[in-house]
Amino acid sequence: MAQNLVEKIAQKYAVGLDKGQLVRAGDYLSIRPAHVMTHDNTGAVIPKFRSIGAAKILDPRQVVVTLDHNVQDKSEDNLKKYAKIEAFAKQMGVDFYPAGRGIGHQIMCEDGYAWPGTLAVASDSHSNMYGGLGCLGTPVVRTDAAAIWATGRTWWQVPPVARVTLKGSLKPGVTGKDVIITLCGIFNHDEVLNHAIEFIGDGIQSLSIDERLTIANMTTEWGALAGVFPIDGILISWLSKRADYIARRGLAGVPSDADGKGTHPRVNPSRIEQLQQEKLSADSNADYAKELILHMDTVQPHVSGPNSVKVMTSIPEIRNKNIKIHKAYLLSCVNGRVNDLAEAATIMKGQKVAAGVELYIAAASSEVEAESEKRGDWQVLVGAGAIALPPGCGACIGLGAGLLQDGEVGISATNRNFKGRMGSRNADAYLASPAVVAASAIAGIIDYPGILDLTLPKGDMTRAEGSAKAAGEVRILPEFPPIIEGELIFCHQDNLNTDGIFPGKYTYIDDFTPQQQAGVVMENYDSEFGKIVKAGDILVGGFNFGSGSSREQAATALKYRGLRLVIAGSFSETYKRNALNNGYLVIDAPQLVEDLKSRFGKEKLTVKTGITGKIDFRKSQLAADGKNYAIGPVGPAAQELIILGGLENWVKANIKS
Repeated sequence: MAQNLVEKIAQKYAVGLDKGQLVRAGDYLSIRPAHVMTHDNTGAVIPKFRSIGAAKILDPRQVVVTLDHNVQDKSEDNLKKYAKIEAFAKQMGVDFYPAGRGIGHQIMCEDGYAWPGTLAVASDSHSNMYGGLGCLGTPVVRTDAAAIWATGRTWWQVPPVARVTLKGSLKPGVTGKDVIITLCGIFNHDEVLNHAIEFIGDGIQSLSIDERLTIANMTTEWGALAGVFPIDGILISWLSKRADYIARRGLAGVPSDADGKGTHPRVNPSRIEQLQQEKLSADSNADYAKELILHMDTVQPHVSGPNSVKVMTSIPEIRNKNIKIHKAYLLSCVNGRVNDLAEAATIMKGQKVAAGVELYIAAASSEVEAESEKRGDWQVLVGAGAIALPPGCGACIGLGAGLLQDGEVGISATNRNFKGRMGSRNADAYLASPAVVAASAIAGIIDYPGILDLTLPKGDMTRAEGSAKAAGEVRILPEFPPIIEGELIFCHQDNLNTDGIFPGKYTYIDDFTPQQQAGVVMENYDSEFGKIVKAGDILVGGFNFGSGSSREQAATALKYRGLRLVIAGSFSETYKRNALNNGYLVIDAPQLVEDLKSRFGKEKLTVKTGITGKIDFRKSQLAADGKNYAIGPVGPAAQELIILGGLENWVKANIKS
């Protein structure tokens, strides 16, 4: 059976598969990732790790700890927090990178943790970036990180995989940042939401590794869970040059897992040769949920926003709007590398930042800053009036110097421009390439030199989402029910957020009991909900169920109310993880949702349908109202979490065993 690249990498890192089982999209797996990275949120993972009874990290070489988010904060509280994290890392013998060394994602790539053909995770949404190196990088939540520390493993459901073909080549002056801004702007109706993406096509050959990292990084903003580029000659060449650079530089700063012979433990010729021999790639006849095409020669510099990556505007159009800016930013894990700073320096050489504009720069790592200084680019930017900040996340995450104030406009080479993220909610944030940011900082308005036309980029969706395929018979664990039945309760609303499911005003009441959670569930959505449902019912929601915050109570409150499980057209991935981590099952069944919408409409928020749903987990089939619907297989990895009541109990059981 053919597999795509995502499935093949997942197969390599899956644990406990049945004999002969081939991994497919939709499968729940127990995975042992090559590496897991945590950053400042390590401080929150440590108590989770200890609360599950763990005393030591199973595999110290699997764990990477970096301090990168709040590095500008020199307060006593933050310094104590950083000191506790460092002490824990040293006690456990894991690889640790202190504040000032750089952004965790950049370190993962520089120091060979994000290795082509491997699976690496991080408790941060921009772990997608590792896909620029052909590594399957995907985010996990903090409970997952604690589980990996303790057992080496967590769970993952392989997402549907979309293939994105990049055709042709970019025009001069157009960059990888323009490519991902364009993809987010023209495919802006959740086409790749909660998918993994594989990039293919002849256009890839014109993209540098830095540009691939930029594109992969912002597949997060596009809605994807991973964005993976192929393992090709350009990547092998980049790795070889990287190995040579590290060998010349020596092993200064490399954690203690060096082999003692002067060879880098991860980036070395032997490992590169092995990578070439493996030649890991998708099968030619592999299956994909969707296929999209972008014609690269139609891409030109665009600006994303304000306050949304789904809105893009061409330079000629935005130039005519004469949008005055107050702040500009060249920093972050997406565009804080050597070539990004060089691109900006080329434009700013001999120029000055416009009066009334503040330009902030921060390298993605100390290595990047040193190399930029060696090239002279850093000095050009500072000489033009840029304000230098230490390597780290800073303003991108709304921390440190240079945040947007009320009424201000900022243009940034970062990856996320949600309202309020970079400062005031009453400010406007735009995203663009380093070149556009630099040009705008000089002009004082959003602009970019040169004559550009108003021709729209061209992209096509050649195949939309296919229907779910029936899986083979699934092995059922002894304590897991092979069949579940219950009356379907239909709540039609799409994008029902966590505040609608569990009101935010209760979130931080620490002694709020399960019974109290059950009593207030869905009250912001429908005050009649509690009177309609009964224990044993099955809730059917709309699409993107559980969007919004990451509060776990939005899953546990439904569980405590006695609802057997939740079916929806699709789920927020964070909601899905929180549900299963708490031993609560959720299932995608988009066609059932469409059928219920057609039958019951949208007049009532909550409908007691009178329809009995019957789920046969062995056959991966849902029967309702005389129709059968294929669902994704709920394999033993997911069943075990349900049986044990969630991930923390699963970890405790594994520690005991």
